[in-house]
Amino acid sequence: MPISTAPNALLVLADGTFYQGWSFGAAGTTIGEVVFNTGMTGYQEVLTDPSYCGQIVTFTCPEIGNTGVNPEDEESARPQVKGAIVRNITHQPSNWRSTGTLTNYLKQHNIPGIYGLDTRALTRKLRSSGAMNGAISTTVLDPVELLGQVQDAPSMAGLNLVRQVTTPTVYEWSDPTDSVWEFSPTANPLEAPLTVVAIDFGIKRNILRRLASYGCRIIVVPVHTPAAEILKYNPDGIFLSNGPGDPSTVTEGIATMKALLSSQKPIFGICMGHQIVGLSLGAETFKLKFGHRGLNQPAGDGKSAAASVSVMDTSPSRSRVEITSQNHGFALDPGSLSETEVEITHLNLNDRTVAGLRHKTLPIFSVQYHPEASPGPHDADYLFEQFVQTMQTARQGT
Repeated sequence: MPISTAPNALLVLADGTFYQGWSFGAAGTTIGEVVFNTGMTGYQEVLTDPSYCGQIVTFTCPEIGNTGVNPEDEESARPQVKGAIVRNITHQPSNWRSTGTLTNYLKQHNIPGIYGLDTRALTRKLRSSGAMNGAISTTVLDPVELLGQVQDAPSMAGLNLVRQVTTPTVYEWSDPTDSVWEFSPTANPLEAPLTVVAIDFGIKRNILRRLASYGCRIIVVPVHTPAAEILKYNPDGIFLSNGPGDPSTVTEGIATMKALLSSQKPIFGICMGHQIVGLSLGAETFKLKFGHRGLNQPAGDGKSAAASVSVMDTSPSRSRVEITSQNHGFALDPGSLSETEVEITHLNLNDRTVAGLRHKTLPIFSVQYHPEASPGPHDADYLFEQFVQTMQTARQGT
């Protein structure tokens, strides 16, 4: 669709800043927290990641849509974002895996998008002022009128969005990574499968694929599932998934995790799961100014502290640099973590926030970033192997 024939669209931020552009995807008005993602690839995985529920994503990559869309790259059953902001949208994709255009995909799922605006200026705005609510509209083109709707919307701080994305029923997952991506690292399946119960705060499919690649039996349960019900499955390990919104509001998940502490079961948390682990141990979380959302966040051990990296692994047993995928707007307050119970294993060197932790006496560990990638690098995939080894050790000890 040439710019000259595309419908007009308007983006208004909560501070009154507005940007004019053109519409792609669905018509109408959508309101959410405006954030930015710095990834140069993987836009479909980003759009379908449940952790983006309630948010309007700005893509800093100037060309979006050039590889189209396909069912294999979905991280959930549908797009989870409230809207999309891009510099230029490709309406005629060229890729052998493509089964449709991004424009039609968003239109099918009633997700508005806007293109043709200066995404570099918008990104600088969000970095300096912080992520904030905003609206995209094709029907309300008066900035003052649209601003009124934005100002009536609730802030992301204090929102429990997990209830919108968690599974309504228990289900099992068995599809491994290799059935979808031949280039992904191949795990050695276990002779005796381990049972993993995954608490769904908004779980990405590639997390399930990575666990299935080790031959794990995976049982996914809703966020409100009590600890007693989880333990009835006699799991070898418990996984806490990623998810959207303010982690401190997910009281049912925090209560479940507190109850599971005495189970002695191996527990692994990613992103929201990492924050839930910390909260269950008495820590507090806070909202980051503009969050960490991208595919090229370096990670290294404590020896790399002087290097210009974003995250460091402080584990004494590791000496390597990892490039990680990240997507989060909240972080654990390191000062609220108990030094007698918890060891901080990873730090973000851009802002010194906690990027990983380990319990000193219980088989519990977690990371703020995404070792399953999708999109992103596979440098941190070893964490799944570490989880499997922890479960095997626990099984042999019983």
